[in-house]
Amino acid sequence: MYIILAVLAIPSGVAAQTALPETIPIFPLEDVMLFPDMSVPLHIYEPRYKAMVAEALKGNHIIGMVLLRPGYEKDYERSPSVFQIGCAGVINEVEELPNGEYNIVLGALTKYLITREEASQPYRIAHVSAIADETAAADTATLHTRRQRLEGIVRDSGGQTGLQATPDGISDAMLVNGIAQLARIDELDRERLLEQPTPLTRADALIAILERMIAERQ
Repeated sequence: MYIILAVLAIPSGVAAQTALPETIPIFPLEDVMLFPDMSVPLHIYEPRYKAMVAEALKGNHIIGMVLLRPGYEKDYERSPSVFQIGCAGVINEVEELPNGEYNIVLGALTKYLITREEASQPYRIAHVSAIADETAAADTATLHTRRQRLEGIVRDSGGQTGLQATPDGISDAMLVNGIAQLARIDELDRERLLEQPTPLTRADALIAILERMIAERQ
């Protein structure tokens, strides 16, 4: 299926210039997600997903990341249930290996809602609609205070968040999304973070999740 190499909290670059089509291939995973503004490198080796990448590279390079629902194991080889909200990305970097496998870097394009699926390919194809994920002007100052609080939580947690530090020189929304993608939290909590409608509501939910997690481990 896939192997995670690392997760890079970097701007998505080319992805920002690409529009979301009405149908996209989706890549359901049990514990890996992509957030707006972020990138994720993956090693693709399962035959159906190698076919998915090969076809994406012939076209718009878009693949939709989406989280599998609990209990997916019994139906994994077919079409296990997934959450309706995921994040689409553009293949910004690709290395095709001699055995036909791929190393790719997927840069976030937009959140999306799955409206239905079709079974026209070995991999899954979803009909989707884009979901905006933006900070209102009135929320800018509040989001910055949440950023500062998150930086403090990470700094003071002694590594309990799975992060040692937060980077400078990135936007408040990007920092929130980066922590949401990288922090050592339960995948269902991570899905709830992705489903938040704005970076500010995501920041509030993330603060609550991290503070609860740290309290439980003390």
